[in-house]
Amino acid sequence: MARLDTILTQMQSEDTTLAESVKLYAEAASLMEYCRATLEKASLQIDEIDAKRSAAKPAAADD
Repeated sequence: MARLDTILTQMQSEDTTLAESVKLYAEAASLMEYCRATLEKASLQIDEIDAKRSAAKPAAADD
């Protein structure tokens, strides 16, 4: 996240050339894809944990 913040700051700078902006944009896109994939993997792991917990719970007794 810190690198994305740095990229954003650099892209907003009037001193950054168009060519530099394109390179920064490409780097940011790559970082965002990495983050998306990492979050997706974590979400799947959480779903698996929840499924195991649900399966391990004893069935509720009817009163």
